[in-house]
Amino acid sequence: MLILASVACGSLGWCGNVLALPAAMLFPALWAMSPSRRVGALVSACYFLAASRGLPQGGANFYAADLWPGLLLWLAASASFVAVHAALWTRHPGRGRAVRYLAAAVLTGLPPFGITGWAHPLTAAGVLFPGWGWWGLLATATGLLVVTTRFWPAAAIALGALWLWSAATWTDVNLPEGWQGVDLEYGQMLGRDASLEYHSDLIATVSKAAGKGTRVVVLPESALGFWTPTVARLWREGLNGIDVMVVAGAAVIDAQGYDNVIVAVGSGAGDILYKERMPVPVSMWQPWLLWTGQGGGAQAHLFANPVVEVGTTRIAPLICYEQLILWPVLQSMLHSPAVIVATGNGWWTEGTSIVAIQKASVTAWAKLFELPVVMAFNT
Repeated sequence: MLILASVACGSLGWCGNVLALPAAMLFPALWAMSPSRRVGALVSACYFLAASRGLPQGGANFYAADLWPGLLLWLAASASFVAVHAALWTRHPGRGRAVRYLAAAVLTGLPPFGITGWAHPLTAAGVLFPGWGWWGLLATATGLLVVTTRFWPAAAIALGALWLWSAATWTDVNLPEGWQGVDLEYGQMLGRDASLEYHSDLIATVSKAAGKGTRVVVLPESALGFWTPTVARLWREGLNGIDVMVVAGAAVIDAQGYDNVIVAVGSGAGDILYKERMPVPVSMWQPWLLWTGQGGGAQAHLFANPVVEVGTTRIAPLICYEQLILWPVLQSMLHSPAVIVATGNGWWTEGTSIVAIQKASVTAWAKLFELPVVMAFNT
């Protein structure tokens, strides 16, 4: 029953609906109720695998193969989450169990284990305590600890009441004035077409948005392809005379590999704005290539540039995978941004709810810290 409940908990909490996120907070209670370390490991595995159930299909789409690569990636991604919770499980109830869960929550929220720390229950804080900021995060963490003790029924009732109240009074996140996110439907061709026609079409899209009073247009991850002096000049000239700043995804190649970046470009100006802190492990971030002297793969700029500025506005940029894990968001929030900018290239997620989960996660964090958010995704 605990294993079945953990599957339901992971599936419902991470279905892509932001209001369903608090269901994930039942996981610590199920972990604590496990009668043995083996069952605790199985409960942890079933929760994580259910939460990340779109990964096998996404992996198959990405590698243009059958499900086997995606299945292996799915299982590998769960390893650190399961190992931490299995190692810290204890059969002894009381305060010690809560302390052990706190350690598990911290370890799976921060590198190195937090690099694959999907589905962290703390993400629900924005639904239960919208606008509370760090106090809301602390209250949610306290709730997670209490559900691992004998007081879990009272905690579950209190959290359920907060959940219902939040659902009844929920409002959508705000879009900052003068900003607009543009979703694209280029599939896997986004950023791979370096033709003049491709860039001219994107510039026309931006120009159309600028005509509606928009000052900043956000385009998805990888929208501009490889960021070269030629591409930069093309965009500067294309935006000449248009009072708009474009914030868009691109890639920059160097001798060690490449950086997944966000650039800011406008009439007469264009430069790299942000370098991704945590690219997708395995498919993008492949540190073993650098360790063996081969080079290649996306570089991870861990803990670098948590906030950047567009004009006079301080933004918290989150590219794709960074929206699914805990520490990039919290690091950015420590620097008091005014806007969250979330971009992604989700062509490979066709047939899954991964993009919806990313958007739900970003929405929850925006609600917790009462920040406007701009999103731009390619599908």
